[in-house]
Amino acid sequence: MRALAIPFLLLLFLTGKVLAQSVDLVSYRELPDPKPVDKTSWSTIKAGPHFSFTTADVRYGKHTTPDPSGVQASWKANAWKGEKVHTQALLWSTSAMPQVTLSWSELKNDKGSIIPASQVSARFIRFVMTDGLNPEGNNCDKRPVGKYDSSLVADPIDFVSVRDVPQQTAQPVWLSVAVPATATTGSYAGTLTATSPSISKPIVLSYSIDVQHRTLPTPTDWTFHLDLWQNPYSVARVHGVKVWSREHMDLMRPYMKMLADAGQKSITATIINDPWQSQTEDVYGSMVNWTKKKDGTWAYDYTIFDQWVRYMMDLGIDKFINCYSMIPWNLKFSYYDEATQRDTFLIAKTGTPEYEAHWRPMLTDFARHLKQKGWFDKTTIAMDERPMKAMQQALALIKGVDKNFRVSLAGNYHPELAPDLINYSVATNQTIDAPTRQRRQQAGFTTTYYTCCVERNPNTFTFSPPAEATFISWYAANKGYDGYLRWAYNCWVKDPLLDSRFRTWAAGDTYIVYPGPRTSIRFERLIEGIQDYEKIRILRNEFAAKGQINKARQLEKALSHFDIATLTSRSAADVLNPAKVLLNSL
Repeated sequence: MRALAIPFLLLLFLTGKVLAQSVDLVSYRELPDPKPVDKTSWSTIKAGPHFSFTTADVRYGKHTTPDPSGVQASWKANAWKGEKVHTQALLWSTSAMPQVTLSWSELKNDKGSIIPASQVSARFIRFVMTDGLNPEGNNCDKRPVGKYDSSLVADPIDFVSVRDVPQQTAQPVWLSVAVPATATTGSYAGTLTATSPSISKPIVLSYSIDVQHRTLPTPTDWTFHLDLWQNPYSVARVHGVKVWSREHMDLMRPYMKMLADAGQKSITATIINDPWQSQTEDVYGSMVNWTKKKDGTWAYDYTIFDQWVRYMMDLGIDKFINCYSMIPWNLKFSYYDEATQRDTFLIAKTGTPEYEAHWRPMLTDFARHLKQKGWFDKTTIAMDERPMKAMQQALALIKGVDKNFRVSLAGNYHPELAPDLINYSVATNQTIDAPTRQRRQQAGFTTTYYTCCVERNPNTFTFSPPAEATFISWYAANKGYDGYLRWAYNCWVKDPLLDSRFRTWAAGDTYIVYPGPRTSIRFERLIEGIQDYEKIRILRNEFAAKGQINKARQLEKALSHFDIATLTSRSAADVLNPAKVLLNSL
C-alpha cells in the first residue's frame, strides 16, 4: 500500500490499542443502568435465588423483576435432526450471587441414545446501551446523546463461564442445543444447573427436546442467500492490531467462521478506497492498490484482495465475491500517481470520458486476473442504492469490457435493470412481481431483500423485539425471495460491547455480533429464521412430490401472515409462534 494508506493504517492501529486498553474484551464492566432499580417491585420478591426458563421473545431488563406469568419450571422444544434450537432462562435474586457458574448435562432418550453435552451451551447474556425508534418515522437520522430515550438492553451472549450477579438484578441466560444430524428420533431429556457459593444447593432446571424424523441440511447446503457485509477493518481497530497482519487474520477467523456457520454466501470485497464516504467508525480501505505509472498506463496490485478472498473461501463462503464499488457515494477514486509521487484522487461521474478512462483499464485487467484465479464466475461488480441512470451507464461500461461480467445491486427495484443483475436485493418497500422472480430463478439469478435504518420493523436493532430477526426469513419465504441482505455484520461503533448507539441510525444498525467474538440474541434468532426457511423449502417440495395438498395449504396460509403490514397490529412473536408450532407438526 502507498503513502495514502499508511497514516490511515497507523490510525487504525493506534485507536485499536486505545480501545483494547480501555475495554477488556474478555472481562468488562457494563455501563451504569440509566433506569433506577424499582425497589418496590423487588420488595415483593421472595428471598433467595430464583432460576427459571422464560421465553426467547423478551429482552429482560437488568434491574426489572420478571413477570411471574412469563417464567416456567421446564422447557420443551421440537427439532429436526441437524437443527439448533434455543431458549432463554432467567436468574434473579434480592441478594447478591457471586461467582455464578452454569453447567449442563448431556441429553438422553429412553432408548439410551444421547445428545452429547458438547452440543449444548449455556451462556450469560450481557447488557449494552441502546436508544429507540424515531417517533416521527425514519431512523436514519442524526442521534446526539440524549435525543432518544436510552436504556440498557439484553443482547450480547458472553463466553465467560463464571459471573457475579449483584443484588436486585435479573441475569438472563441463553441455552442452545445443536441436535446432531445423526441423532435418532425420539424425546431427549437434559438439565441446566446454576451454582454459586451463596446458594446452599445447585438449582437444576429440566428440559426436553423431541427430535423429529426429518433432517436439516448443513449450513453449507442451505439455499437461503444470506449476505451480511463484513468489515475487516473494524476487527483490526477493536483488537488493536495492524490490518492484514498475520495476527489480524488469525483474530478474524472465529468471527468469519461464525458467519459461515450461519449460511453466509457472499464475500464483501472493496476495490476502491472508502466506497461509503466514511460513514462508519472504521473506513473501508481498498483491497486493490491502484497505481498510475509515469507513461500513463495503470498497474493493479491484487495481493490483499486475493488474500481476503482465499481466506473467506477456505471458510466455506464462496458463492459470490461482491466487489464495491464502481459508483461510490462521493464518486471519488483514489490512486497513487508515479509522476507526482503522491497519492491523489479523481472525482468523475458515470457516463463521462474521465470515468470511462479510469475504469476501463481496471475492469480489463481485473477480468484477466479473476479468470486466472478461477473466480470470474463468482465475482460481481457490486453497487448499492444507486440511481437507475448511473447504473445503466456503469452496466454499459462493464459489459463493454466483458459481456460475461456479473453485476449486483442492493437498492430500489427497476425492471429495466433486472435482466442484467445476477444478484439483486431490494428494499422492503419495493415489489418485484412473481413472473420476474420466477424468470430470475430459472436463469440462476438471486433475488433478495434488505433492511437498514429505514425500516421500523422487522429489524435487528439492539432494541428490536427478538422475534423480528426470525420473522425476516419467514417474510422472505412468503414473498418468494431467495434470502436476505443486511449491510453490517460487524461495523462496530466506538465501544461496541458497552454502547450500541451511533451518531446516525438506530442503535445496533451497524452490527449484529460483538467483539470477542460474541454472538447475540439478534444473530441467534436470525439463524433460527434461516433454519425455518430451509424447513419450509423442504416441506414445500415434499408436499408437492407426495400430492399432500391439504398440508401445503396449511403451510401457505400460515406464511400469508408474514407481511410487513401485519406488524402494525400484531407483534412478530404473535405471528411467529403459532406458525412455528404448525411447521413442526406437519
